Amino acid sequence: MATTTTHPQRQDSTYDTKEKDSIEQIERHPQHPEIIVDEKVHDPGARFAAAKIAGKLDPWSRASFTIYACALMAFLCSMGNGYDGSLMTAINAMEYYQKQFNSGRLGSKTGIIFSIYTVGQMAGFGRRGGMFAGAWGIVVGVAVIASSHTRAQFIGGRFLLGFGIAIATTGAPTYILECSPPQWRGRLTSLYNTGWFGGSIPAAGITLGTSAIKSNWSWKIPLILQAVPASLVISFVWFLPESPRFLYQNGRKEEAYDFLTKYHGNGDRNNPIVQLEIDEFEEAIRLDGSDKRWWDYSDLVKTKNARWRSLMVFLMGLFGQMSGNGLGYFNVDIYKSLGYNTHMQFILNLVNSLVQAVTAWVAVSLTDRMPRRKVLVTGTALCCLMLAANAGFSAKWATYGATNKNLNVGRAGAASFFLFNSAYAFTYTPLQSLYPAECLENTARAKGVAMKIFVISCTSFINLLCTPIALQNIQWRFILVFVGWDAFETIIWYFFAVETQGRTLEELDVIFSSPNPVAASKQKSLAIVDEEHGVVRVVAAK
Repeated sequence: MATTTTHPQRQDSTYDTKEKDSIEQIERHPQHPEIIVDEKVHDPGARFAAAKIAGKLDPWSRASFTIYACALMAFLCSMGNGYDGSLMTAINAMEYYQKQFNSGRLGSKTGIIFSIYTVGQMAGFGRRGGMFAGAWGIVVGVAVIASSHTRAQFIGGRFLLGFGIAIATTGAPTYILECSPPQWRGRLTSLYNTGWFGGSIPAAGITLGTSAIKSNWSWKIPLILQAVPASLVISFVWFLPESPRFLYQNGRKEEAYDFLTKYHGNGDRNNPIVQLEIDEFEEAIRLDGSDKRWWDYSDLVKTKNARWRSLMVFLMGLFGQMSGNGLGYFNVDIYKSLGYNTHMQFILNLVNSLVQAVTAWVAVSLTDRMPRRKVLVTGTALCCLMLAANAGFSAKWATYGATNKNLNVGRAGAASFFLFNSAYAFTYTPLQSLYPAECLENTARAKGVAMKIFVISCTSFINLLCTPIALQNIQWRFILVFVGWDAFETIIWYFFAVETQGRTLEELDVIFSSPNPVAASKQKSLAIVDEEHGVVRVVAAK
Protein backbone atom coordinates (compact mmCIF):
# COMPACT_ATOMS: atom_id res chain seq x y z
CA MET A 1 0.00 0.00 0.00
CA ALA A 2 1.29 3.46 -0.78
CA THR A 3 0.76 6.97 0.40
CA THR A 4 0.44 9.88 -1.98
CA THR A 5 2.31 13.06 -1.12
CA THR A 6 3.26 16.27 -2.87
CA HIS A 7 6.67 17.80 -3.14
CA PRO A 8 8.02 21.05 -4.59
CA GLN A 9 9.92 20.14 -7.71
CA ARG A 10 13.66 20.64 -8.15
CA GLN A 11 15.13 22.39 -11.14
CA ASP A 12 16.95 19.18 -12.15
CA SER A 13 15.55 15.74 -12.95
CA THR A 14 14.93 14.84 -9.33
CA TYR A 15 12.31 16.15 -6.99
CA ASP A 16 12.71 18.52 -4.10
CA THR A 17 11.14 18.90 -0.68
CA LYS A 18 7.68 18.20 0.68
CA GLU A 19 5.13 20.17 2.65
CA LYS A 20 4.39 18.60 6.01
CA ASP A 21 0.65 19.03 5.73
CA SER A 22 0.19 18.56 2.00
CA ILE A 23 -0.44 14.81 2.28
CA GLU A 24 -3.31 14.41 -0.14
CA GLN A 25 -4.15 10.82 0.69
CA ILE A 26 -2.97 8.35 3.33
CA GLU A 27 -3.94 4.71 2.74
CA ARG A 28 -2.66 2.44 5.49
CA HIS A 29 -2.51 -1.30 5.11
CA PRO A 30 -4.10 -2.86 8.22
CA GLN A 31 -1.02 -5.05 8.70
CA HIS A 32 1.39 -2.11 8.30
CA PRO A 33 0.45 0.61 10.84
CA GLU A 34 3.87 2.27 10.49
CA ILE A 35 5.72 3.40 7.40
CA ILE A 36 9.17 1.91 7.07
CA VAL A 37 11.55 4.33 5.34
CA ASP A 38 14.43 2.65 3.55
CA GLU A 39 17.78 4.28 4.33
CA LYS A 40 18.48 4.42 0.60
CA VAL A 41 15.73 7.01 0.14
CA HIS A 42 17.44 10.37 0.47
CA ASP A 43 14.63 12.75 -0.41
CA PRO A 44 14.07 14.67 2.85
CA GLY A 45 10.48 15.57 2.02
CA ALA A 46 9.51 11.97 1.35
CA ARG A 47 11.29 10.81 4.46
CA PHE A 48 9.48 13.43 6.50
CA ALA A 49 6.12 12.36 5.08
CA ALA A 50 6.82 8.82 6.20
CA ALA A 51 8.45 9.74 9.51
CA LYS A 52 5.59 12.02 10.51
CA ILE A 53 3.08 9.18 10.24
CA ALA A 54 5.32 6.59 11.88
CA GLY A 55 6.71 8.77 14.67
CA LYS A 56 3.67 10.34 16.26
CA LEU A 57 4.10 12.01 19.65
CA ASP A 58 1.91 11.70 22.70
CA PRO A 59 0.82 15.28 23.47
CA TRP A 60 -0.02 14.31 27.07
CA SER A 61 3.34 12.75 27.97
CA ARG A 62 5.73 14.25 30.51
CA ALA A 63 8.25 14.96 27.74
CA SER A 64 5.61 16.88 25.77
CA PHE A 65 4.80 18.99 28.81
CA THR A 66 8.48 19.87 29.07
CA ILE A 67 8.32 21.15 25.49
CA TYR A 68 5.24 23.16 26.46
CA ALA A 69 7.24 24.64 29.36
CA CYS A 70 9.98 25.64 26.90
CA ALA A 71 7.33 27.35 24.77
CA LEU A 72 5.94 29.10 27.86
CA MET A 73 9.38 30.43 28.78
CA ALA A 74 9.78 31.93 25.30
CA PHE A 75 6.20 33.25 25.50
CA LEU A 76 7.07 35.10 28.74
CA CYS A 77 9.96 36.84 26.97
CA SER A 78 7.60 38.03 24.26
CA MET A 79 5.11 39.21 26.89
CA GLY A 80 7.57 41.86 28.06
CA ASN A 81 7.56 43.46 24.62
CA GLY A 82 3.77 43.50 24.35
CA TYR A 83 3.33 44.75 27.88
CA ASP A 84 5.49 47.78 27.13
CA GLY A 85 3.52 48.72 24.01
CA SER A 86 0.15 48.76 25.77
CA LEU A 87 1.61 50.22 28.97
CA MET A 88 3.20 53.27 27.36
CA THR A 89 0.09 53.88 25.26
CA ALA A 90 -1.96 54.14 28.45
CA ILE A 91 0.30 55.90 30.94
CA ASN A 92 1.12 58.55 28.35
CA ALA A 93 -2.51 59.66 28.72
CA MET A 94 -2.46 59.64 32.55
CA GLU A 95 -2.72 62.96 34.36
CA TYR A 96 -0.10 62.26 37.04
CA TYR A 97 2.42 60.86 34.56
CA GLN A 98 2.14 64.06 32.53
CA LYS A 99 2.48 66.19 35.68
CA GLN A 100 5.63 64.30 36.68
CA PHE A 101 7.44 64.40 33.33
CA ASN A 102 5.64 67.13 31.37
CA SER A 103 6.30 65.35 28.08
CA GLY A 104 2.96 66.02 26.36
CA ARG A 105 0.79 63.33 24.78
CA LEU A 106 2.27 63.98 21.33
CA GLY A 107 5.35 65.77 20.02
CA SER A 108 9.13 65.38 20.13
CA LYS A 109 9.48 64.79 23.90
CA THR A 110 7.08 61.88 23.74
CA GLY A 111 8.87 60.60 20.64
CA ILE A 112 12.20 60.47 22.50
CA ILE A 113 10.71 58.67 25.53
CA PHE A 114 9.03 56.06 23.35
CA SER A 115 11.84 55.54 20.83
CA ILE A 116 14.79 55.30 23.26
CA TYR A 117 13.47 51.84 24.14
CA THR A 118 14.29 50.67 20.61
CA VAL A 119 17.85 52.09 20.73
CA GLY A 120 18.49 49.70 23.60
CA GLN A 121 17.20 46.91 21.37
CA MET A 122 19.87 47.44 18.75
CA ALA A 123 22.36 45.20 20.55
CA GLY A 124 21.14 41.68 21.25
CA PHE A 125 22.28 38.01 21.24
CA GLY A 126 21.46 34.74 22.96
CA ARG A 127 19.51 31.45 23.42
CA ARG A 128 18.65 30.03 26.85
CA GLY A 129 21.39 32.07 28.52
CA GLY A 130 20.21 35.03 26.44
CA MET A 131 16.71 34.72 27.88
CA PHE A 132 18.16 34.72 31.39
CA ALA A 133 20.44 37.71 30.80
CA GLY A 134 17.71 39.61 28.96
CA ALA A 135 15.24 39.01 31.79
CA TRP A 136 17.70 40.53 34.26
CA GLY A 137 18.06 43.53 31.95
CA ILE A 138 14.29 43.97 31.99
CA VAL A 139 14.14 43.82 35.80
CA VAL A 140 16.92 46.40 36.16
CA GLY A 141 15.29 48.66 33.56
CA VAL A 142 11.93 48.46 35.33
CA ALA A 143 13.56 49.35 38.67
CA VAL A 144 15.18 52.45 37.16
CA ILE A 145 11.96 53.57 35.44
CA ALA A 146 9.62 52.97 38.37
CA SER A 147 11.87 54.99 40.70
CA SER A 148 12.22 57.89 38.25
CA HIS A 149 11.72 61.47 39.37
CA THR A 150 13.17 63.11 36.26
CA ARG A 151 12.64 62.62 32.55
CA ALA A 152 16.35 61.83 32.08
CA GLN A 153 16.19 58.91 34.52
CA PHE A 154 13.00 57.65 32.89
CA ILE A 155 14.67 57.73 29.47
CA GLY A 156 17.76 55.92 30.84
CA GLY A 157 15.56 53.21 32.32
CA ARG A 158 13.75 52.82 28.99
CA PHE A 159 17.11 52.28 27.29
CA LEU A 160 18.07 49.53 29.75
CA LEU A 161 14.64 47.95 29.40
CA GLY A 162 14.96 47.88 25.62
CA PHE A 163 18.43 46.34 25.89
CA GLY A 164 17.07 43.54 28.09
CA ILE A 165 14.10 42.94 25.80
CA ALA A 166 16.43 42.68 22.80
CA ILE A 167 18.61 39.99 24.38
CA ALA A 168 15.59 38.00 25.60
CA THR A 169 13.68 38.20 22.33
CA THR A 170 16.71 37.15 20.30
CA GLY A 171 17.21 34.00 22.32
CA ALA A 172 13.55 33.07 22.87
CA PRO A 173 12.27 32.43 19.31
CA THR A 174 15.44 30.54 18.37
CA TYR A 175 15.13 28.44 21.51
CA ILE A 176 11.52 27.37 20.95
CA LEU A 177 12.10 26.79 17.24
CA GLU A 178 14.97 24.42 17.96
CA CYS A 179 13.30 22.64 20.88
CA SER A 180 10.01 21.99 19.08
CA PRO A 181 9.37 18.66 17.36
CA PRO A 182 9.05 19.18 13.58
CA GLN A 183 5.35 18.27 13.67
CA TRP A 184 4.60 21.06 16.17
CA ARG A 185 7.20 23.62 15.14
CA GLY A 186 4.89 25.92 13.18
CA ARG A 187 2.30 26.32 15.93
CA LEU A 188 4.72 26.59 18.86
CA THR A 189 6.99 29.10 17.10
CA SER A 190 4.00 31.19 16.01
CA LEU A 191 2.57 31.03 19.52
CA TYR A 192 5.74 32.74 20.75
CA ASN A 193 4.95 36.00 18.98
CA THR A 194 1.40 36.06 20.37
CA GLY A 195 3.10 36.62 23.72
CA TRP A 196 2.83 40.28 22.68
CA PHE A 197 -0.87 40.04 23.51
CA GLY A 198 -0.14 38.01 26.61
CA GLY A 199 1.57 41.21 27.76
CA SER A 200 -0.56 43.91 26.11
CA ILE A 201 -3.90 42.64 27.44
CA PRO A 202 -2.87 42.62 31.14
CA ALA A 203 -1.17 46.00 30.65
CA ALA A 204 -4.31 47.51 29.12
CA GLY A 205 -6.47 46.07 31.91
CA ILE A 206 -4.10 47.14 34.69
CA THR A 207 -3.77 50.69 33.36
CA LEU A 208 -7.56 50.93 32.97
CA GLY A 209 -7.84 50.14 36.68
CA THR A 210 -4.97 52.33 37.93
CA SER A 211 -6.02 55.32 35.81
CA ALA A 212 -8.50 56.17 38.57
CA ILE A 213 -5.72 56.47 41.22
CA LYS A 214 -5.05 60.13 42.04
CA SER A 215 -1.29 59.91 42.55
CA ASN A 216 1.94 58.81 40.86
CA TRP A 217 1.04 55.24 41.72
CA SER A 218 -1.39 55.37 38.79
CA TRP A 219 1.59 54.93 36.45
CA LYS A 220 4.13 53.35 38.82
CA ILE A 221 2.09 50.21 39.60
CA PRO A 222 1.78 49.14 35.93
CA LEU A 223 5.49 49.82 35.45
CA ILE A 224 6.52 47.67 38.43
CA LEU A 225 4.32 44.78 37.25
CA GLN A 226 6.24 44.77 33.96
CA ALA A 227 8.98 42.86 35.79
CA VAL A 228 6.72 39.86 36.61
CA PRO A 229 7.21 37.84 33.36
CA ALA A 230 10.97 38.48 33.43
CA SER A 231 11.15 37.35 37.06
CA LEU A 232 9.49 34.06 36.11
CA VAL A 233 12.06 33.53 33.35
CA ILE A 234 14.91 34.19 35.78
CA SER A 235 13.42 31.71 38.26
CA PHE A 236 12.72 28.79 35.93
CA VAL A 237 14.71 28.95 32.68
CA TRP A 238 17.67 26.94 34.01
CA PHE A 239 15.36 24.05 34.93
CA LEU A 240 14.61 23.50 31.23
CA PRO A 241 16.77 21.60 28.70
CA GLU A 242 19.10 23.35 26.29
CA SER A 243 18.27 23.47 22.57
CA PRO A 244 19.48 20.30 20.77
CA ARG A 245 20.86 22.30 17.84
CA PHE A 246 22.79 24.51 20.23
CA LEU A 247 24.19 21.38 21.92
CA TYR A 248 25.19 19.80 18.62
CA GLN A 249 26.77 22.97 17.24
CA ASN A 250 28.89 23.21 20.37
CA GLY A 251 30.24 19.68 20.16
CA ARG A 252 27.82 18.04 22.63
CA LYS A 253 26.44 15.54 20.14
CA GLU A 254 25.31 12.82 22.54
CA GLU A 255 23.41 15.33 24.66
CA ALA A 256 21.71 16.59 21.51
CA TYR A 257 20.75 13.04 20.49
CA ASP A 258 19.46 12.32 24.00
CA PHE A 259 17.25 15.41 23.79
CA LEU A 260 15.81 14.31 20.44
CA THR A 261 15.21 10.81 21.74
CA LYS A 262 13.48 11.93 24.92
CA TYR A 263 11.43 14.87 23.66
CA HIS A 264 10.88 14.17 19.95
CA GLY A 265 10.95 10.37 19.80
CA ASN A 266 8.95 9.04 22.76
CA GLY A 267 12.20 7.70 24.26
CA ASP A 268 13.08 5.69 21.14
CA ARG A 269 16.26 6.66 19.30
CA ASN A 270 15.07 4.63 16.31
CA ASN A 271 11.95 6.75 16.00
CA PRO A 272 11.79 7.91 12.34
CA ILE A 273 11.57 11.59 13.33
CA VAL A 274 14.66 11.27 15.55
CA GLN A 275 16.62 9.50 12.83
CA LEU A 276 15.63 12.13 10.30
CA GLU A 277 16.66 15.00 12.59
CA ILE A 278 19.98 13.33 13.44
CA ASP A 279 20.75 12.94 9.74
CA GLU A 280 19.83 16.58 9.14
CA PHE A 281 22.08 17.70 11.99
CA GLU A 282 25.02 15.74 10.62
CA GLU A 283 24.49 17.04 7.09
CA ALA A 284 23.63 20.68 7.80
CA ILE A 285 25.35 21.82 10.99
CA ARG A 286 29.04 22.60 10.72
CA LEU A 287 31.04 22.29 13.91
CA ASP A 288 33.44 24.94 12.61
CA GLY A 289 30.81 27.31 11.19
CA SER A 290 30.78 31.08 11.51
CA ASP A 291 28.29 30.80 14.36
CA LYS A 292 31.26 29.84 16.57
CA ARG A 293 32.78 33.26 15.87
CA TRP A 294 30.63 35.98 17.45
CA TRP A 295 31.91 38.63 15.04
CA ASP A 296 31.43 36.66 11.81
CA TYR A 297 28.14 37.34 10.01
CA SER A 298 29.41 36.09 6.64
CA ASP A 299 26.96 33.17 6.52
CA LEU A 300 24.18 35.71 5.99
CA VAL A 301 25.57 37.08 2.71
CA LYS A 302 28.36 34.97 1.21
CA THR A 303 26.24 32.90 -1.23
CA LYS A 304 23.18 33.56 -3.36
CA ASN A 305 21.31 31.07 -1.18
CA ALA A 306 22.26 33.01 1.95
CA ARG A 307 21.42 36.38 0.40
CA TRP A 308 17.92 35.24 -0.53
CA ARG A 309 17.37 33.94 2.99
CA SER A 310 18.63 37.20 4.46
CA LEU A 311 16.38 39.19 2.13
CA MET A 312 13.32 37.37 3.50
CA VAL A 313 14.45 38.11 7.06
CA PHE A 314 15.13 41.77 6.23
CA LEU A 315 11.74 42.22 4.56
CA MET A 316 9.92 40.67 7.51
CA GLY A 317 11.82 42.84 9.97
CA LEU A 318 11.15 46.00 7.92
CA PHE A 319 7.57 45.40 6.81
CA GLY A 320 6.57 43.86 10.13
CA GLN A 321 7.22 47.22 11.80
CA MET A 322 6.37 49.66 9.01
CA SER A 323 2.88 48.48 8.10
CA GLY A 324 1.18 50.98 10.40
CA ASN A 325 1.38 48.95 13.58
CA GLY A 326 3.51 51.71 15.14
CA LEU A 327 0.28 53.69 15.40
CA GLY A 328 -0.69 51.23 18.13
CA TYR A 329 1.52 53.07 20.60
CA PHE A 330 -0.84 56.01 20.15
CA ASN A 331 -4.16 54.15 20.15
CA VAL A 332 -5.70 56.42 22.77
CA ASP A 333 -4.82 59.54 20.79
CA ILE A 334 -6.40 58.09 17.66
CA TYR A 335 -9.58 57.34 19.64
CA LYS A 336 -9.43 60.85 21.10
CA SER A 337 -9.24 62.34 17.60
CA LEU A 338 -12.46 60.44 16.76
CA GLY A 339 -14.36 61.99 19.67
CA TYR A 340 -13.99 59.40 22.48
CA ASN A 341 -13.50 60.62 26.07
CA THR A 342 -10.60 59.54 28.31
CA HIS A 343 -12.40 56.62 29.97
CA MET A 344 -13.56 55.22 26.62
CA GLN A 345 -10.03 55.61 25.24
CA PHE A 346 -8.73 53.25 27.94
CA ILE A 347 -11.60 50.81 27.36
CA LEU A 348 -11.03 50.77 23.60
CA ASN A 349 -7.31 50.22 24.21
CA LEU A 350 -8.16 47.08 26.20
CA VAL A 351 -10.79 45.83 23.73
CA ASN A 352 -8.41 46.39 20.82
CA SER A 353 -5.78 44.20 22.52
CA LEU A 354 -8.37 41.46 23.11
CA VAL A 355 -9.56 41.51 19.49
CA GLN A 356 -6.01 41.39 18.17
CA ALA A 357 -5.16 38.51 20.49
CA VAL A 358 -8.11 36.39 19.37
CA THR A 359 -7.26 37.06 15.72
CA ALA A 360 -3.60 36.19 16.25
CA TRP A 361 -4.42 32.96 18.10
CA VAL A 362 -6.73 31.89 15.29
CA ALA A 363 -3.86 32.49 12.87
CA VAL A 364 -1.50 30.48 15.08
CA SER A 365 -3.89 27.52 15.02
CA LEU A 366 -3.66 27.56 11.23
CA THR A 367 0.09 28.12 10.77
CA ASP A 368 0.98 24.51 9.99
CA ARG A 369 -1.43 24.66 7.02
CA MET A 370 -1.33 28.38 6.18
CA PRO A 371 0.58 29.34 2.98
CA ARG A 372 3.00 32.13 3.84
CA ARG A 373 2.90 33.93 0.48
CA LYS A 374 -0.87 34.20 0.25
CA VAL A 375 -1.19 35.42 3.82
CA LEU A 376 1.53 38.05 3.43
CA VAL A 377 0.18 39.41 0.15
CA THR A 378 -3.52 39.33 1.05
CA GLY A 379 -3.06 40.42 4.67
CA THR A 380 -0.87 43.40 3.79
CA ALA A 381 -3.37 44.49 1.14
CA LEU A 382 -6.14 44.37 3.76
CA CYS A 383 -4.01 46.49 6.10
CA CYS A 384 -3.75 49.06 3.31
CA LEU A 385 -7.49 49.13 2.72
CA MET A 386 -8.42 49.38 6.41
CA LEU A 387 -6.00 52.24 7.02
CA ALA A 388 -7.40 54.03 3.96
CA ALA A 389 -10.90 53.68 5.42
CA ASN A 390 -9.71 54.96 8.81
CA ALA A 391 -8.05 57.98 7.16
CA GLY A 392 -11.26 58.73 5.26
CA PHE A 393 -13.48 58.63 8.34
CA SER A 394 -10.93 60.60 10.36
CA ALA A 395 -10.84 63.28 7.65
CA LYS A 396 -14.62 63.54 7.70
CA TRP A 397 -14.71 63.77 11.51
CA ALA A 398 -12.10 66.55 11.45
CA THR A 399 -14.48 68.72 9.39
CA TYR A 400 -17.11 68.78 12.15
CA GLY A 401 -17.40 71.68 14.55
CA ALA A 402 -18.24 71.48 18.25
CA THR A 403 -21.85 70.49 17.48
CA ASN A 404 -23.85 68.58 14.85
CA LYS A 405 -21.41 65.67 14.70
CA ASN A 406 -22.38 62.37 13.11
CA LEU A 407 -21.26 59.89 15.78
CA ASN A 408 -21.44 57.02 13.29
CA VAL A 409 -18.47 58.53 11.44
CA GLY A 410 -16.35 58.34 14.61
CA ARG A 411 -17.53 54.81 15.26
CA ALA A 412 -16.72 53.77 11.70
CA GLY A 413 -13.26 55.31 12.08
CA ALA A 414 -12.63 53.30 15.26
CA ALA A 415 -14.03 50.14 13.65
CA SER A 416 -11.76 50.45 10.62
CA PHE A 417 -8.77 50.92 12.95
CA PHE A 418 -9.81 47.75 14.83
CA LEU A 419 -10.05 45.88 11.52
CA PHE A 420 -6.60 47.11 10.50
CA ASN A 421 -5.16 45.83 13.77
CA SER A 422 -6.90 42.48 13.26
CA ALA A 423 -5.57 42.15 9.71
CA TYR A 424 -2.08 42.96 10.96
CA ALA A 425 -2.37 40.50 13.87
CA PHE A 426 -3.47 37.67 11.57
CA THR A 427 -0.77 38.38 9.00
CA TYR A 428 2.32 39.41 10.90
CA THR A 429 1.99 38.29 14.52
CA PRO A 430 2.50 34.56 13.82
CA LEU A 431 4.91 35.03 10.92
CA GLN A 432 7.27 37.67 12.34
CA SER A 433 9.08 34.98 14.31
CA LEU A 434 8.22 31.89 12.31
CA TYR A 435 9.00 33.04 8.76
CA PRO A 436 12.57 34.28 9.40
CA ALA A 437 13.30 31.18 11.47
CA GLU A 438 12.07 28.96 8.63
CA CYS A 439 14.17 30.86 6.09
CA LEU A 440 17.45 30.83 8.03
CA GLU A 441 19.77 27.83 7.94
CA ASN A 442 21.04 26.31 11.17
CA THR A 443 24.45 27.90 11.61
CA ALA A 444 23.12 31.35 10.68
CA ARG A 445 19.87 31.25 12.64
CA ALA A 446 20.89 32.99 15.86
CA LYS A 447 22.73 35.78 14.00
CA GLY A 448 19.95 36.03 11.45
CA VAL A 449 17.42 36.54 14.25
CA ALA A 450 19.76 39.14 15.76
CA MET A 451 19.84 40.90 12.37
CA LYS A 452 16.04 40.86 12.28
CA ILE A 453 15.90 42.36 15.79
CA PHE A 454 18.31 45.08 14.68
CA VAL A 455 16.16 45.90 11.63
CA ILE A 456 13.04 45.92 13.81
CA SER A 457 14.75 48.21 16.31
CA CYS A 458 15.86 50.67 13.63
CA THR A 459 12.43 50.86 12.02
CA SER A 460 10.70 51.01 15.40
CA PHE A 461 12.97 53.87 16.43
CA ILE A 462 11.92 55.83 13.34
CA ASN A 463 8.27 54.94 13.95
CA LEU A 464 8.17 55.90 17.61
CA LEU A 465 10.23 59.05 17.22
CA CYS A 466 8.36 60.42 14.21
CA THR A 467 4.78 59.21 14.80
CA PRO A 468 3.92 61.48 17.77
CA ILE A 469 5.44 64.47 15.99
CA ALA A 470 3.56 63.70 12.77
CA LEU A 471 0.24 63.07 14.54
CA GLN A 472 0.61 66.39 16.34
CA ASN A 473 1.44 68.34 13.17
CA ILE A 474 -0.50 66.72 10.31
CA GLN A 475 -2.95 64.58 12.32
CA TRP A 476 -4.95 61.99 10.29
CA ARG A 477 -2.98 62.76 7.11
CA PHE A 478 -0.04 60.84 8.56
CA ILE A 479 -2.06 57.63 8.18
CA LEU A 480 -1.99 58.13 4.41
CA VAL A 481 1.79 57.53 4.52
CA PHE A 482 1.14 53.98 5.70
CA VAL A 483 -1.62 53.47 3.13
CA GLY A 484 0.89 54.10 0.34
CA TRP A 485 3.62 52.10 2.06
CA ASP A 486 1.37 49.07 2.61
CA ALA A 487 0.46 49.12 -1.09
CA PHE A 488 4.20 49.04 -1.86
CA GLU A 489 4.72 46.16 0.61
CA THR A 490 1.95 44.14 -1.06
CA ILE A 491 3.72 44.40 -4.42
CA ILE A 492 7.10 43.44 -2.96
CA TRP A 493 5.67 40.40 -1.16
CA TYR A 494 3.94 39.26 -4.35
CA PHE A 495 7.14 39.29 -6.40
CA PHE A 496 9.72 38.26 -3.80
CA ALA A 497 8.14 36.19 -0.99
CA VAL A 498 9.38 32.58 -0.94
CA GLU A 499 6.87 29.96 0.19
CA THR A 500 8.22 28.05 3.20
CA GLN A 501 5.09 26.44 4.63
CA GLY A 502 5.40 22.76 5.32
CA ARG A 503 9.12 22.31 4.66
CA THR A 504 11.55 20.93 7.17
CA LEU A 505 14.15 23.56 8.00
CA GLU A 506 17.04 21.93 6.15
CA GLU A 507 15.24 20.97 2.91
CA LEU A 508 14.66 24.65 1.98
CA ASP A 509 18.30 24.73 0.89
CA VAL A 510 17.42 23.47 -2.59
CA ILE A 511 14.71 26.09 -3.10
CA PHE A 512 16.92 29.00 -2.02
CA SER A 513 19.74 27.71 -4.25
CA SER A 514 17.54 27.54 -7.37
CA PRO A 515 17.75 30.21 -10.11
CA ASN A 516 14.33 31.56 -9.08
CA PRO A 517 13.53 30.70 -5.45
CA VAL A 518 10.04 32.23 -5.63
CA ALA A 519 9.04 30.06 -8.59
CA ALA A 520 10.76 26.99 -7.14
CA SER A 521 8.90 27.38 -3.86
CA LYS A 522 5.57 27.20 -5.71
CA GLN A 523 6.36 24.14 -7.86
CA LYS A 524 5.13 20.77 -6.74
CA SER A 525 5.23 17.22 -7.99
CA LEU A 526 3.27 14.09 -7.13
CA ALA A 527 5.24 11.35 -5.41
CA ILE A 528 4.52 7.85 -4.16
CA VAL A 529 5.88 6.48 -0.86
CA ASP A 530 5.74 2.70 -0.72
CA GLU A 531 4.94 1.65 2.85
CA GLU A 532 6.70 -1.71 2.58
CA HIS A 533 9.93 -0.65 0.93
CA GLY A 534 10.15 3.10 1.33
CA VAL A 535 10.49 3.51 -2.44
CA VAL A 536 9.77 7.03 -3.72
CA ARG A 537 9.14 8.01 -7.32
CA VAL A 538 7.80 11.10 -9.04
CA VAL A 539 4.78 10.32 -11.22
CA ALA A 540 3.52 13.72 -12.41
CA ALA A 541 4.28 17.39 -12.21
CA LYS A 542 1.72 19.70 -10.59
